[in-house]
Formats: sequence, C-alpha cells, structure tokens
Amino acid sequence: GRHLAWPPRADDETFLAQNVTSPALQFFKDSKMLVRKCAKPDKNEFTKIAMATGAGFLVMGFIGFFVKLMFIPINNIIVSNL
Repeated sequence: GRHLAWPPRADDETFLAQNVTSPALQFFKDSKMLVRKCAKPDKNEFTKIAMATGAGFLVMGFIGFFVKLMFIPINNIIVSNL
C-alpha cells in the first residue's frame, strides 16, 4: 500500500483529492439526486411501514428475551462449577 508522508507533500494532496474528496463529493451528489426523486409516502403507506417496523422490533425483542432466559440457568450452572 501507499503510505502518506507527514507533513503531506504536493503529490499526497493530489492523491487525497482523487481518492477522498472526489468520491465523497460524488456520493453527496448522488444522495441529493436520490432524495429529490423519492416520493413522500402517503398516510396509509407510512402506517403500513410503521406497523411492519414495530412488529419487527417486537419479534426481535422477544427473541432476545427468550435467548436471555435460556442462558440465565446455563450461566448459573457454569458459574457454580468454578
């Protein structure tokens, strides 16, 4: 790989401009274009998305809760044998 010297030399600045600034600027331009093209959801669509997201949170929460419940006795067995 290429290592940058400190303080930066003139060729390092062009290297940085080509490999850091340019992709960041392109990403910003692409993001701006995407936001302009996106349509704002109507109330019905927003409600569906919110319900699906909430259901996903609940499912993941219950999975985490039951996994934790299963590991409490297993952890106690491990700790008691030490």
